[in-house]
Amino acid sequence: MEQVAAVIPAYNEAGRIGNVLTAVSAVREIGEIIVVSDGSTDKTADEARKVGDKVRVLELPSNQGKGAALLAGVRATTASILVLLDADLVGLRPAHVESLLRPVLVDGAFMAVAVFAQGRLATDLAQKIAPFLSGQRAVKRELLESIPELNVSRFGVEVALTQYVHEMDIPVVRVPWYDVTHVMKEEKLGLAKGFSARLKMYQEIISSLKLPRGRHDE
Repeated sequence: MEQVAAVIPAYNEAGRIGNVLTAVSAVREIGEIIVVSDGSTDKTADEARKVGDKVRVLELPSNQGKGAALLAGVRATTASILVLLDADLVGLRPAHVESLLRPVLVDGAFMAVAVFAQGRLATDLAQKIAPFLSGQRAVKRELLESIPELNVSRFGVEVALTQYVHEMDIPVVRVPWYDVTHVMKEEKLGLAKGFSARLKMYQEIISSLKLPRGRHDE
């Protein structure tokens, strides 16, 4: 069976990341979990280390953005299948991760993307409008490594993956994740700071985005 690793970028996710790691650790097919603490100033790294033997923590000296953190995690493993997850998921269970992994590990798909459903209106709606921004993916390493200039954007990994599969006409499996959501920036940082951070994130995404040509069903 192919080796599978989970890569989880995290910035100041103490109090949340432990629950995510507990669920991921229970997935038998996942051999290692790489948490990349992206310049966190809280106890994110310490909390991650307490979860179990599967977890390996990388600490970046400064906040470099989600894209850079993801790539650091990918480069730290030789696994042929990668499960990319956010650190602030709420309601995640092992069955969710297994359902995301199955199309790639068992059915041979190049990539599967999780889309929230029946979790919370704001996050469900955001993913229906822009599913290409979903951070929850299972992907074959060969697909990631075939994308040129993957590290050009702080938030560009999801966008780059989506653009590439559209351009190459590679089928992608969408997997509904019922009763899963994530903590929004406004809840982490307060309304004003959170909204400002969200706008900055969207601006960086848009600046790196080239709208896919052809199919629009991912």
